[in-house]
Amino acid sequence: MPDLLIELLSEEIPARMQEFAANELKKNMLSFLADQGVSEIAATAYSTPRRLTLFMSGLPEKAPDISEERKGPRIDAPQQAVDGFLRSVDLNLDQLEVKRDGNVDKYFASIEKPGRICTKIIAEALEKTIRTFPWPKSMRWGASSLKWVRPLQGILCIFIRDDEHQLIELQIDGIHSDVRSAGHRFMAPDYFKVKDFEDYKRKLRDAYVILDHKERAEIILNDANNLAFAHGLDLIHDDALLEEVSGLVEWPVTLLGEVDNAFSDLPAEVLQASMKEHQKFFSLKNSKTGKIERFITVANIEAADNGETILKGNQKVLYARLSDAKFFWENDIRLIQKDGLDAWLGKLDDVTFHNKLGSQADKVTRVSTLTKILAKQLLCDIEDAVTSANICKCDLASEMVYEFPELQGVMGRYYALRAGYSEDVAKVCEEHYAPKGPNDPVPTASISVAVSLADKLDTLLGFWTIDEKPTSSKDPFALRRAALGVIRIILENDVELDLVEVLNAHFEHLSKFGNHPHAVSDVMNFIRDRFKIYLRDKNIRYDVVDACLAVGKVGNLKLVKKRINALANLLSSDEAEDFFQGFKRANNILAKAEQKDGVEYSFGADIKYMEVDPEKELFNALKEQHSVVEQAVFEEAFQKAILAVTDLRQPIDDFFECVQVNSENDIVRRNRLNLLGQIRATCNLVADLSKIEGQSG
Repeated sequence: MPDLLIELLSEEIPARMQEFAANELKKNMLSFLADQGVSEIAATAYSTPRRLTLFMSGLPEKAPDISEERKGPRIDAPQQAVDGFLRSVDLNLDQLEVKRDGNVDKYFASIEKPGRICTKIIAEALEKTIRTFPWPKSMRWGASSLKWVRPLQGILCIFIRDDEHQLIELQIDGIHSDVRSAGHRFMAPDYFKVKDFEDYKRKLRDAYVILDHKERAEIILNDANNLAFAHGLDLIHDDALLEEVSGLVEWPVTLLGEVDNAFSDLPAEVLQASMKEHQKFFSLKNSKTGKIERFITVANIEAADNGETILKGNQKVLYARLSDAKFFWENDIRLIQKDGLDAWLGKLDDVTFHNKLGSQADKVTRVSTLTKILAKQLLCDIEDAVTSANICKCDLASEMVYEFPELQGVMGRYYALRAGYSEDVAKVCEEHYAPKGPNDPVPTASISVAVSLADKLDTLLGFWTIDEKPTSSKDPFALRRAALGVIRIILENDVELDLVEVLNAHFEHLSKFGNHPHAVSDVMNFIRDRFKIYLRDKNIRYDVVDACLAVGKVGNLKLVKKRINALANLLSSDEAEDFFQGFKRANNILAKAEQKDGVEYSFGADIKYMEVDPEKELFNALKEQHSVVEQAVFEEAFQKAILAVTDLRQPIDDFFECVQVNSENDIVRRNRLNLLGQIRATCNLVADLSKIEGQSG
């Protein structure tokens, strides 16, 4: 079956838009073709700084014929309605069928549409795709009415059958489709003809263009690692920078440069941030000294002088950038030597946290207060924890962080050490921001855990207090990240903490900013929702999570997780199915009776109303096991509690084999229903088993 090759050649596309644009080209073309009945096509999209490419295979010569049945008016409808339907389907009355639709006879039209030639469909689809392309930002140029991210220069569009190819003709604002592409802007700018996709890739590579974004990234990474190894240095890996740089070049050429000794005293993070932000350089570090000594830049051209001129230019610009960074660093250090961190702490009054939640100084005061509460519960050094909380935001007033906001926390650690604070306290300035992403490590030092939790919980409760909650599409204050951070810190450090109690205690410190009546419960619901997503990503069943969140202290995530583990273990065991059959039967009978009678059977059964041994034996087993389960739950021994619950399986089975719950004697019936209520109550000490999928009826 034929293939299709499309290339849209333009001026340079911003790196951040390239992957999005390639995917949109693929998605829109597939969608337009599917609307015409052309589907089940294999499609792959590519991007370089100057081109978007789409290759499709398995296309038909023509779209399949379409047979459509359209329902019309009733046969006794007014003639005007019938005539209107005939015009819409372009048929005569004798070409319609009469069919029964419900209780009436209606007219039906069978419409046959022959499939269209695929090349015609492609031409229309591509023109529509180009004209309606959803660029985040676009421009017009010259007298053209077309909007594109940068001036569009060429459209390659060929339909490929075996050894022959056909130009698909279209014209957009004076740009005609062609069978030609062009190579690298500087090293091979001439146009060349293309026969098929393999020919296209081969000729592009000969013309110094590597089509595949991933391949360009691999080349850059491999060359950078090799250069680093050859000079006894370590490459500081940065996936985001690698992604961006591979979108800046069509023919990556890695060059190694030196960092001037004048900047050897700057912290490595400052050098790395400056080189990444302003120059898109990769940093090479000496593993013994921790200092960044060299950098790697990626050129888009093989220069005659092996990149010497390029490196000289880059190093000249880098010197100026690093001179600025050195100036900020030295000014900050001079201020610390003169006044310690007090000067910056005073300036936090002038740094806004949020216009409805006060300044960063207000934020620090709240975090410090909450840290003291948490430190007591976490049994860590309260004085060190509070001291850490008081200085954790100090670097926000520094010149360095003003210039490089991404260094907040990192610079706080350096400045705290220069001001004479201990290593443990200084580390909190950096670690309390962690984790910054879902895969970043969480803080583990106890005082860092306390301050980090305080910071995130204050943020969450604060924004709910002023009714600034995230929506499905927007989360400008990164509240989802904060909630996930709280969850991960608690679980990964095995922290015993009741979040409901903590949030309630802290709410009074935020009440002056707002008085949202359900702030605490809403924040807990938000954290629980993120908790469910966190566990789902670890392949834990949602119904198991819901069952365990329905009982006990839901603010104690550590205990909830222990319940979940115990219940998940039960569900994976051989005994699970038999036990749940008995529980399901008891729960179903109980639920129907409570709905019918309008009462809850939770008052406990009385042995004097029991008629047969199996119900007495179940009563005694429940009495014994309820105490065992209750004690095990109190001791947080949830696995033991689950095993005690499953020990009820045999008495429950024996009960149902010999006993009819709905006795004609109303007293006996109610007593037996209360006995079933005891089964539910005992099980609910561990989890609400009615929420387990397939167990509730």
